[in-house]
Amino acid sequence: MLWLKAFHVIAMVTWFAGLFYLPRLFVYHADAGDWISVERFRVMERRLLMIMTIGAVLTLSLGLAMVVVWPAYLKMGWLHAKLALVILLVAYHLTCHKFVRDFAHDRKTRSARWFRMFNEVPSVLLIGIVILAIVKPF
Repeated sequence: MLWLKAFHVIAMVTWFAGLFYLPRLFVYHADAGDWISVERFRVMERRLLMIMTIGAVLTLSLGLAMVVVWPAYLKMGWLHAKLALVILLVAYHLTCHKFVRDFAHDRKTRSARWFRMFNEVPSVLLIGIVILAIVKPF
């Protein structure tokens, strides 16, 4: 079980690294005006999305494996709250995927300022997820 937890945390760190950095790339991409910069951001965003998606799949798979190994987790209230935050995190990830596609097709639908605010969402979710997983308040 400890090995599953260790690899779950490692995968989660990979996922969150991407979730923290990709929206920052969106900020710079939204401000970019020259073709070379725009093209560079497209490549960086696509590659980072791929890496963070691998982290997401591993995180979710290892989390599911822990529940299969120890089904008693499903009776714990903190896990239900954590899973609700994880669902929001998956939605955020999918939204990032949409923005990568939009930028790839030259659709700038949001301002750099909006992306700066969007960039804060994973931090809030991380705080909630970690507190629930470590403190287990209920």
